[in-house]
Amino acid sequence: MKVLVVDDETDVQTLFEQRFRREIRAGEVQFAFAHSGEKALTYLNDHTSEYVLILSDINMPGMSGLELLRQIRTTYPARPPAVMMITAYGDADSYNQAMQLGADAFLTKPLDFSNLKEKLKSAL
Repeated sequence: MKVLVVDDETDVQTLFEQRFRREIRAGEVQFAFAHSGEKALTYLNDHTSEYVLILSDINMPGMSGLELLRQIRTTYPARPPAVMMITAYGDADSYNQAMQLGADAFLTKPLDFSNLKEKLKSAL
């Protein structure tokens, strides 16, 4: 499974690579990282059919995760990729907006990585 992680915090890459070390080594999951919504769209345009899941932070400078979700859903209406939104603020507004825009899941920080691994397995 190929996963694109979109988050403006650069330490997220190290965190994911540590937490998914075993799955990466076994070839079960491959990660790519984009540090903004704009970079994520560029990446997706260059790798259109590869990514089956996108994990995106909501609160980022420039394009927010919700705007990225809106763009993904209008650009790729056939519905891969699955999109899971991540936020430090589990407020009802963000949740409702994400779900209305077509998010497949809504996760809060700090991430529960065992829960995330289960969600990734069920997204396959």
